[in-house]
Amino acid sequence: MQVAVCPERAIMEHVTSRWGVLALQALSNGEAWRFSELRRELEHASEKMLTQTLRTLERDGFVHREVFPVIPPHVEYTLTPLGKGAANHLVALAHWIEANVPEVTQAQQRYDNP
Repeated sequence: MQVAVCPERAIMEHVTSRWGVLALQALSNGEAWRFSELRRELEHASEKMLTQTLRTLERDGFVHREVFPVIPPHVEYTLTPLGKGAANHLVALAHWIEANVPEVTQAQQRYDNP
């Protein structure tokens, strides 16, 4: 199957991108987040990159963006049920990684210092 017609690969890239993973993890607490709050949480993400990431995740059905008709504009982001499912897997992977850091570190040291 060609990459261009492989929707699974594109979705995987969106979910597992650097900012996609972090945005989904931040939103996984179930609360609504304003853009500025997410930007502070993901302190190294540029405004442009975070905007692109949230738009992509919204397009894929993982994130819900709600605009409130007030001045100044008020926008909140939450996970959709689909997004919650993806985030649960990412959070589980993050916990597994955290639990296995010592073993990975030892493997790296063995590799680096044969």
